[in-house]
Amino acid sequence: MRDPYEVLGVPRSANAAAIKSAYRKLAKKHHPDSNKNDPKAAERFAEINTANEILGDEDKRKQFDRGEIDAEGKPRFQGFPGGGGARGRAGPGGFEYSFRSGGGGPGGGAFEDILNSMFGGAARGARPGGGGSQFEFDTGGVGVDLDLNVAMTVSLEEAVHGGDKRVRLPTGKELNVKIPAGVASGQQIRLKGQGETAPGHPPGDLLITVTIAPHPFFKVDGADLRIDLPVTLYEAVLGGKVRVPTLGNAVELTIPKNTSSGRTFRLKGKGLPKSGGTGDLFVTTRIMLPDGNDAELEALMQKWRDQHPYNPRSGLG
Repeated sequence: MRDPYEVLGVPRSANAAAIKSAYRKLAKKHHPDSNKNDPKAAERFAEINTANEILGDEDKRKQFDRGEIDAEGKPRFQGFPGGGGARGRAGPGGFEYSFRSGGGGPGGGAFEDILNSMFGGAARGARPGGGGSQFEFDTGGVGVDLDLNVAMTVSLEEAVHGGDKRVRLPTGKELNVKIPAGVASGQQIRLKGQGETAPGHPPGDLLITVTIAPHPFFKVDGADLRIDLPVTLYEAVLGGKVRVPTLGNAVELTIPKNTSSGRTFRLKGKGLPKSGGTGDLFVTTRIMLPDGNDAELEALMQKWRDQHPYNPRSGLG
């Protein structure tokens, strides 16, 4: 995974507005629906969304800048408390680890007792000399966790319809993963025997935690979807039929005359799959004026204001 600043094409000093603008521009450009003949479009789209998940969240961005999480949002190893280190090597009986405490003096024996209790008395003692103390443990009799956990970001369309996606493991190995239709954010996909290996132990499993990337148009609300639909001033005043995107094919929505900005319409069955049915799509109108100054429109509005004055804020006191 590349540096999220590099993915979104923004400097490290960019503010939240610049990051949001860069994300929207790239998400629209690389959305899989707009690049159906490009097999790598979904991968680029997922990378863009992963970068936005980090830089678009103030806390995660600070964690990344401090080096506490990587470009995929996973915690980086910060070392053991007290300035100590750890090293591990495979041995005939499993794995052997060495833990080094921060300093000698009082408390060293208590630390050894704690570790002995944790590893069932497998501590082999301390090496004399030096400012610190070193304890070695042979975990041959202790269960070894060889499961491998990775994160995978999918688009909303992939979560709903399912599909295939390549995932890269920390080892550098790549696997083709089948995404089940209807997968939810936070769910895990388990691939048996695709985890880490160790002599004398069966291979672990690969656990893939799914995250659904933010969509450039839709907002997920449980099994329902919400979208802000731009409409022209004349469509709001005169009414008409407008096309509304869905996760399937676009549909036509009839806008009644004198529709105010913020009015919400419900399209049944156009949301996400759920137990016993499908959620709905809620469409909220947003009146958009044309770009630039329009002298004719201004003159019309001035005439209307003089002949038909009204105050929509009268109820606010």
